[in-house]
Amino acid sequence: MAIEKKTLYLMGTQIQLWVEHDQKEDILGQAEQTLIDYEQRFSANDKTSELMKITQQAGVAAVKVQDDLFELIQIGKEQSLIPNGYLNIAIGPLVHAWRIGFADAQYPSKEKIASCLALIDPNDIHLNSETKEVYLAKAGMSIDLGALAKGYFADKIVALFKKKGASAGFINLGGNILTFGEAPHHADGYWRIGIQNPFLPRGNYVATLLIKNQSVVTSGIYERTFEWQGKTYHHIFDSQTGFPVQSELASLTIVSQESLVGEIWTTRLFGTEATTIIREVEATPGLEGIVITTDGRTANTQGLRFRT
Repeated sequence: MAIEKKTLYLMGTQIQLWVEHDQKEDILGQAEQTLIDYEQRFSANDKTSELMKITQQAGVAAVKVQDDLFELIQIGKEQSLIPNGYLNIAIGPLVHAWRIGFADAQYPSKEKIASCLALIDPNDIHLNSETKEVYLAKAGMSIDLGALAKGYFADKIVALFKKKGASAGFINLGGNILTFGEAPHHADGYWRIGIQNPFLPRGNYVATLLIKNQSVVTSGIYERTFEWQGKTYHHIFDSQTGFPVQSELASLTIVSQESLVGEIWTTRLFGTEATTIIREVEATPGLEGIVITTDGRTANTQGLRFRT
């Protein structure tokens, strides 16, 4: 079996691809082209992207999109309508108002936040599954798939690896990790995945997980931040207030079979109390999790395997 590795710089992050296979095809080259295509079409910041065409026609007309983009928007809307969750793909106006994570980040006025809150109801995303058309009911609305896209992309890339006959693979989309098959460099076949310590520079871990045929997704408030008048604001927003979520969490990690599932749950639960998160994840088949609070406490579900 041949082993191929590639490091890419796309979507504002470093991406690592690893695959074990016996094909002569350039599997990683195909994966790279797929990711480039996704970045171009799913971007909420590129005015020429397929997603932005929907925003540009908000309140005017429905826009026909490709099947994969429609699929993710449909999943995102369904998940955004679940009560008491913090996932909302209609959050675009707030993301653009704050610009946290970008050089031009700012603290919006009360009036600006109020105007944004009137434009972020996911019920106003109208979908036609037959024609694959998306219509935003109000001018000024915009969809932001940032909470879901990397997980969706990771699942699609691993599906490509498997279709091409790969026996094992690994993808790291800027901290969103998905594995399949046996890790050939470890006798037990488990991949070692470090959980970032949110209080120390990248590469410092609070624990190392042993995983196989699973995804590890972490959401945290420690990397994309904005300082204003002595207070730090992060990039995970509360659709009720228009401000970043008030949370005791520094980070939340979800382990699941599919990376998109991990993305959904890390965002949905992020504003919830740590003890409640652990109980809910424990009660959900196929999920495991780790929470780290802002005061340094750590808790995890019972089904995780750690390197000792």
